[in-house]
Amino acid sequence: MNEFRNDSRGGFGMNGYPMVIDAPREETASLLAKVLAITSVGFLVTAVGVASAPDWGMFIGFIAVIGLIFAINLTRRKSPGMAIWLFLALSYFMGWEIAPIIHRYVRAIGPNVVFQAAATTGLGMAAMGCFAYLFNVNYRKIAGIGFALLIGLMLVGIVSIFFHFLSPDAYSWMTLGIFTLLTVGDFARIRAGGDGQSAVSLALSIYLDAINIFLAVLQLTGGRRKD
Repeated sequence: MNEFRNDSRGGFGMNGYPMVIDAPREETASLLAKVLAITSVGFLVTAVGVASAPDWGMFIGFIAVIGLIFAINLTRRKSPGMAIWLFLALSYFMGWEIAPIIHRYVRAIGPNVVFQAAATTGLGMAAMGCFAYLFNVNYRKIAGIGFALLIGLMLVGIVSIFFHFLSPDAYSWMTLGIFTLLTVGDFARIRAGGDGQSAVSLALSIYLDAINIFLAVLQLTGGRRKD
C-alpha cells in the first residue's frame, strides 16, 4: 500500500495521493456512529416494506429505488435532512423490491433461512468493518477495482440470461465476493474521514452493500436447502 501511509505529518506522496488516510479518531468515530445509525434505521424500514409490499410492488420498488438514489445524490449536500428522508423512502421501497424473493424462500423453506441469512450478513459486515479499521486499506483502489468487477458481473449476468452458462449459485458467489470488497472499501473510506461524502451518502453505500450480500447469502443457503 504505497499510495497511503499513516503519517501524522501529512503531505503528499510521489504519486500525488495524500499520505494520510486517517482522520482524527474522534471525527471518524462520530462519522461511523452516524452512518451505522442511519443504516440500522434503514434496515428496519426495509423490514416494514417487505411486510407491507403488495404482490405487484416489485417493479415499482425497483424504479423507486433507482430514482431515489439519484435524488439522494442531488440533495445530500444542499439539504442533508431531506437526504435522510429520501434514504428512508428508498429503504421502504427496497422492501417492495426484494419482498417477492424473501417470500419465496419463506414459503419454500421457512422464515429461519431469512433470519440466518440476515444474521450471517450482519456478522460479515461487522468483520469487514473491523478489517477496514485494523489494516491500512487503500479505499480508492478498492473502489475502482470493485466498480469494474461490478460492471463486469452485470454484463455477465445479462449475457447469461440468454445463454444460461452461469448458475444462480455461481452468480451469488461472485456477487458476494465483489460486494465484500466494496464493503471493505466503504468502511475504509469512513475510517479516512469520509472523503468529503456526507453521512447519508456513506450510509447508502453500506446499506446497498449489505442488501446485495444478504441476497447472495440467501440464495446460497436457501438454494442448498431446496436441493
